[in-house]
Amino acid sequence: MRQRARQFTLHILDKEYVVACQEGEREDLKACADYLAQQMQMIREGGKVVGTERLLVMAALNIVHELLQYKTQKNSYTENLEDKEKEQKKIEIEIQRLEQKIYAALEAQR
Repeated sequence: MRQRARQFTLHILDKEYVVACQEGEREDLKACADYLAQQMQMIREGGKVVGTERLLVMAALNIVHELLQYKTQKNSYTENLEDKEKEQKKIEIEIQRLEQKIYAALEAQR
């Protein structure tokens, strides 16, 4: 049975935002809002950006940039893992082939 969305209030910098989400997603959404507020506060303290909308856009760009870096890193790790798995499979096949040769040589000597 699907849960109903419930409204709750997020606080980001000096503003309140009423949003709706599933009860089980509330903590995740709050953590996202806290992270966004933290990023906006860091930009604000840098003193180069004025206005909530500009702070929000700059924070969003920074967060998306961070996300894309993590995705690129994950893809690199995934490709590396796949390469290692292929290499391991080749080694296992070679070990089996050598074991068969050894057993055949031992059988031939009996």
